[in-house]
Amino acid sequence: MISKKYFLFCLLLLSGILASAQEKFTLSGTISDNNSNETLIGVNLFIPELKTGVTTNEYGFYSITIPKGNYSIRISYMGYQTLEDKLQLNQNTKTNFKLITNENTLKEVIITDTKTRTDIRKPEMSVNKLSISAIKRMPVVLGEVDVLKSILLLPGVTNAGEGASGFNVRGGGADQNLILLDEATIFNSSHVFGFFSVFNPDAIKDLKLYKGGIPARFGGRASSVLDIYQKDGSSKEFHANGGIGLISSRLLLEGPLVKNRGSFLIGGRSSYAHLFMKLSKDQKNNAAYFYDLNTKMSYQINPNNNLYLSGYFGRDVFSLANSFTNIYGNSTLNLRWNHLFSDKLFSNLSMIYSDYYYGLDLNFVGFQWDSGIKNYNIKYDFKNYISDRFKLNYGLNAIYYDFNPGIIKPSSATSGINFSQLDKKYAFEPAVYINADQELSKKFSISYGLRYSLFYRLGQSNVNIYANNNPVTFNTNMQIYEKATPIGTQTFQKNEVLKSYNYLEPRFSLAYQLNEKQSIKASYNRMVQYLQLISNTSSPTPLDVWTPSDAYIKPQIADQVAIGYFKNFTNDNYSLEVEGYYKKVQNRIDYIDGADLIANNALEQVILNGQMRSYGLEVMIKKNEGRLNGWISYTLSKSQQQTPGRTTTESGINNGQWYNSAYDKTHNLSVTSSYLLNEKWSFGANFSLQTGQPITYPNGQYQYLGITVPSYGLRNENRLPAYHHLDISATLTPRKNNNRNWKGEWVFSIYNLYNRKNAAAINFRQNSQTGTNEAVKTSIFGMVPAVSYNFKF
Repeated sequence: MISKKYFLFCLLLLSGILASAQEKFTLSGTISDNNSNETLIGVNLFIPELKTGVTTNEYGFYSITIPKGNYSIRISYMGYQTLEDKLQLNQNTKTNFKLITNENTLKEVIITDTKTRTDIRKPEMSVNKLSISAIKRMPVVLGEVDVLKSILLLPGVTNAGEGASGFNVRGGGADQNLILLDEATIFNSSHVFGFFSVFNPDAIKDLKLYKGGIPARFGGRASSVLDIYQKDGSSKEFHANGGIGLISSRLLLEGPLVKNRGSFLIGGRSSYAHLFMKLSKDQKNNAAYFYDLNTKMSYQINPNNNLYLSGYFGRDVFSLANSFTNIYGNSTLNLRWNHLFSDKLFSNLSMIYSDYYYGLDLNFVGFQWDSGIKNYNIKYDFKNYISDRFKLNYGLNAIYYDFNPGIIKPSSATSGINFSQLDKKYAFEPAVYINADQELSKKFSISYGLRYSLFYRLGQSNVNIYANNNPVTFNTNMQIYEKATPIGTQTFQKNEVLKSYNYLEPRFSLAYQLNEKQSIKASYNRMVQYLQLISNTSSPTPLDVWTPSDAYIKPQIADQVAIGYFKNFTNDNYSLEVEGYYKKVQNRIDYIDGADLIANNALEQVILNGQMRSYGLEVMIKKNEGRLNGWISYTLSKSQQQTPGRTTTESGINNGQWYNSAYDKTHNLSVTSSYLLNEKWSFGANFSLQTGQPITYPNGQYQYLGITVPSYGLRNENRLPAYHHLDISATLTPRKNNNRNWKGEWVFSIYNLYNRKNAAAINFRQNSQTGTNEAVKTSIFGMVPAVSYNFKF
């Protein structure tokens, strides 16, 4: 009897010990800048004893659930000193950490603010993150720091050449990139037709480019996501910083609304080159300038609730002798509410407005053109930190679109043209998603998710009806595509559904850690794009029109797989990333020969649905520490498009064969570096080399009514010459900065150091003397020196 009691007592004691051993608690809180209370995105919190960790979300919040015990904590982030602390965890604990910047240590031999070692543990690949400090050290054209130009130095990212707007990711079109500023969609990312980006670097806190392995919370584009967040502003004390350059200046102000609880930020940029035009008699009636405004306010209601209000407004203005005026730009507004349900459940509710406007006033012909796109977006996201090995993200969002293809109306100078409104279009795009991050073992981690998206093309409009439901016909005698004549119309009332779509979009990625320094990763994602940019140019222009999918213009469906090898070596001073990918896009639109896209109320008559594919190998080697740091990236890739015949009697575009897409760049090499000479001088250099843009040259000519007419071969079978240039910069920081509140620096830069005349375009014309066609190269930039002065106080 005693033995039984003793046995039961031992059993209960053992079960208690086991229960105690399994007892877990949650450590949570926020990580922010010590000087400003600015929350920090993507900070790494690592616990060496458990070889596990967590990163802060978009609002600086972290949460990790681990067994009871005593631990060391290591917190690291680019541009900040690593923080190490001790923790005794015996209950759920909220701890907020403050990080100190490395600004005061830059005069030391080792540069630590650019440490970007590859995270080999996370099942995240095809993702690039750039610090604003690194971007500001890159030499750029005319001395204007440019966020978009910096991502062109990453593997798999190109553009259409100098002065071209947008960017291309892994062979995709510029319209296939989802660009977000504080979660609001930016439809045109460039000022001055591509010379500068719309993003003020002083106002930017975090930038991340997803080229693949895209989380399920993102949708609506087929190639990539560029996710950018603005700073919150300092809630401790007032600060100002800015810069004065050759063509533009900028100023940013930030400070507390309520000390340590609320903050504001307001920043503006403006170019002033047009003011110098007034000094010339020939140019005094002309204007060309841009301006933009960034704003943000934040307020902490209590430890569990925060409010944010952010906005952006930008405009480009061009005017030519009072006969031509062009105005275009973006506007956004976002109201967000962060709520902490518990130390494991974080939520964010956002109400977002985005507007892209394009206006054209042609006084010499007497009409005005106004067009644009607006969207109204509400989204609710949740992040559930279930354990240190399992996290869930889920949420929903709904977007309502208002498309204005164009209004043509009499200008103030004349009334000789009738008012004309192209059919407005409306659409509704709801979606729900769930995504899990799971650590299956110390070496094997996976991320998997599913997005379910729907799309409704809505009235009010008159829809053309065609014979055999075919708006494009094929002329078998001439072997060309032609517009079909409608046989009737159907009227839809406002918000009546014309066409609907729904798709499941699975996402999956994994990482297997070979050892402490290297891993292999793989990913698959499906993305569905319901909006189409109507443009037959290789680089987007402000006049391009966005249109929704309907019965004739189908959604683009992109499937991408990737596999990669990642390694940190030489004490994490160097990192190597190698990725191979294959991407296929269904329903990539193409245009019939001679397509007229401007002011076209029946776009379906000039559009065909084809397909696209791209594949390639990307290599990136980074030097993370030391006086000299930077990276070398190389991409070997192919991007092709095909629009075969719909029946056996149709030849299709380009005889139905695959042809180079406008974004195909076989070779893409970029080298970027920065060097700290001493506490006064630092230097930067960029080198870029890309295969020339695909183009179609004439392959012959014939005579017609005494005129020499060129004939063209297969589409995009020729190329522009190779594109390359070298840029350098030098930054002078006076020593007296260390002893005063006002701190300044001089930045000297030379764009295109060896004066390479890169071809922006090659046009063909008839020589007036010989009568033959000749090629004429157009170049935009030669060597461009610049100087700018940056300050803060």
